[in-house]
Amino acid sequence: MTTWIVTTTSEVANLFDQAKALGGPVTAVLVGLTGSFPAATTNITFNLGPDTPTEAAAPAVAAHVTATDGDVVLLPDLPETRVIAGAIAARLNAPVLPHTSVLAPGQYAVERYGGILQETVSTEAPTIVLTEGGAQEELSSEAADTAEPSPHYDAHVIETNVASEARTDLAHASRIVALGRGFAQRSDLDLGRKLAAAIGASVACSRPLTEGEQWMPKDSYVGISGQKVSPDLYIAVGISGELQHTLGVRDARIVVAINSDPTAAMFDQADYGIVGDLYQVLPELTAELNPS
Repeated sequence: MTTWIVTTTSEVANLFDQAKALGGPVTAVLVGLTGSFPAATTNITFNLGPDTPTEAAAPAVAAHVTATDGDVVLLPDLPETRVIAGAIAARLNAPVLPHTSVLAPGQYAVERYGGILQETVSTEAPTIVLTEGGAQEELSSEAADTAEPSPHYDAHVIETNVASEARTDLAHASRIVALGRGFAQRSDLDLGRKLAAAIGASVACSRPLTEGEQWMPKDSYVGISGQKVSPDLYIAVGISGELQHTLGVRDARIVVAINSDPTAAMFDQADYGIVGDLYQVLPELTAELNPS
């Protein structure tokens, strides 16, 4: 069997780990990237023009992914790679499995209902898998085989609007302080940010603070429909602990809950808990962690 890795980014270490576990040759298809992956057996590059979106190359990429029975095509789960995955699936008449990990050749663990359940799926057909890309994979300067990006969609970028706030990268954070509805007003979130700064943590939140109050960017919330994280330390402040949220943090190594409600469900998921008013707990905790 051959493992195909199709990507628009070098953050695909998780994909190469899965390919290594499966064994066999690895063909990397790099869309809009230069260089090659030393961990791959074969590298194919699609060079795109400066005003051509990566999605436009979907038909050309699909034409070069000649996966057969027993092969798996891995892609990082990103907006542009979902378009490419759909084109590959249509050409191969193959299934697309999102939020999936490869257990063995032809056997896949698929998350259902936002991760509440996990189903094991077996198939001999070529299968397209969308999953978390992981950390950076080494790219060498050695040139890969270059493929012609044709046929392609006739699409061009005519305008770019850059977000005023940088994207919150929680996938690679080793420490996270997550903020919830326990905060009475937006300015109070600074209490949580100060705690995060004291321990060198990223700041996240629960869904209501993004889609309800709109106090934080949408890419900063953790949960079934948000980001799924696996930090060494996760501190949940003023978060009740509903299933929507806790499924996003179930892979954290240590969970600390801070809540004034002793019956909050977050305590059931926590390794350590502090029952208390966050307006008193956070300043005292921050002062102890950062006495200067």
